Amino acid sequence: MPREITTSAVVKLTRNPIRDIVDNLKIEPPKDRRFLSLALGDPTVFGNLQPNDEIVAAVETALRSHAGDGYSPSAGYPEARAAIADFARVPSRPLAGDDVIITSGASHALYLTFKALVNPGDNVLLPAPGFPLYDTQISSLGGQAKFYPLDPARNWAADVAAMDALVDDRTVAILVCNPSNPCGSVFDRATLEGIIAVAERHGLPIIADEIYLDLVFDDNVFHPIASLSTTVPMIGIGGLAKKFLVPGWRIGWVLIWDDPAHRLAELRRGLMGLSALILGGNSLIQRAIPTILKVNDTFHRRTLDVLINNAHRSIEAFKTVPGITCIRPQGAMYLMLQIDVAQFRDIRDDRDFAEQLVAEEGVLVLPGQCFHCTGHFARIVFTAPAERLDEAYARIDAFCRRHQR
Repeated sequence: MPREITTSAVVKLTRNPIRDIVDNLKIEPPKDRRFLSLALGDPTVFGNLQPNDEIVAAVETALRSHAGDGYSPSAGYPEARAAIADFARVPSRPLAGDDVIITSGASHALYLTFKALVNPGDNVLLPAPGFPLYDTQISSLGGQAKFYPLDPARNWAADVAAMDALVDDRTVAILVCNPSNPCGSVFDRATLEGIIAVAERHGLPIIADEIYLDLVFDDNVFHPIASLSTTVPMIGIGGLAKKFLVPGWRIGWVLIWDDPAHRLAELRRGLMGLSALILGGNSLIQRAIPTILKVNDTFHRRTLDVLINNAHRSIEAFKTVPGITCIRPQGAMYLMLQIDVAQFRDIRDDRDFAEQLVAEEGVLVLPGQCFHCTGHFARIVFTAPAERLDEAYARIDAFCRRHQR
C-alpha cells in the first residue's frame, strides 16, 4: 500500500481569519450593474494612484545597469540598507545600515520577526481590530495572539490598561500598528507613551508596524514610536508598498532599535540567520532604493491630497445614511463603519450586512469579523477615484434605506 503523504504541523496551524470569512461570504453581485470592491488594501488597484516618473526611472536605470540581476546578500545590499536607515532614522535614536534587514515585503518582515521571537506556547499582544495576518503568522509558529482592544468611542485609541493586564510570563512582545489597518486611526503621543510604559514595566520589546507612516490627515500627527523612547527595544516594520504605491514590488524591511543593554543582540543574529531562508529580497528594486527613498515631496503630497479628499468625501457621504456611523479616519487609507443592526429589519450582524450589500448593490466591504472586531463594523478602503466612491456610497445609502425598520 502506498505510503500516505501528509502535511506538516505548520500547515495544520496556519489559518487566515480573513480568508475563513471572505471565502465563505456569498459574493454574488447583481448582473445588471458593475461590481465595486472597497475591500482590497492595495492603493494601486484602481489606477489613480501610481508611482511617479522619478520612481519608475530609478528602476529603469537599475534594470539597464544589470547591477540587480544577481542575488543580493541575504539581508540586502549595503547601499540599500544604509538608505533605509537614513530614511527611517529618528534624532533621538541612532540607526545604521547594519540595523536594517531587507525582506520580501512588510508581511515577510513580520514573519521573520515572529519566527525569531515566538516559541510554541508564547504569546504576542495584538490590537483588535487589527490586521489578521499577524494572528495567522503567530499561530503557524505554535504561538498565541492575545488581543488588546481599540475603543471606537475614542477614535480607536488603545486601551493601555487592558493591554497591561494581558501580559503574562509567556508574552514575548507587544505589536503596535500605527497608522492603523483596519481602523484608519492614528495614535496620539500620550497613547504611544502609555504603550511604551507597559513595555518598559514588563521588559518587553515593541514591534512597530509603521507601513502607513506619514499617511495622516488634517491635524493628526504621526509619531514614530522609536522617537519616544531610548530604553525600550523596538523592532520596526516598514516597506515601499503604501507610501510609495508599489505593493507588487515586494520590498519591506525590519529595523532593529536596540536598547542600551543590547537586549536585542541575540534577536539580531537570529533575524540575520533567518533572512537567508529566501536568499534576499528583490535585487532589482533594492538597487533603486537609494533614489526611490529621496523622491520629491510633490509625489507624496499628491497621494496624501487624494486620500484626504476621499476621507472627507466619505465622512460627508455617511452623515445621513440610516443605521450607519462613520468613525472619522485619521490616516492610512481605511475607515470603519459602525452598523446599528437594531435599526434594520433583517440584518443580523456585520457579515450579514456585507453579504446582503454585495448581493443587492454589487458593493463589497469587509465585515469587522475579519479583523477580530467586536460589535458590528465594516471596513472600507477609500482609495478609489471620487466618482466610484460616490457611486458605491449612493448604493450603500439606498441599501440601508431599503432595509431600515
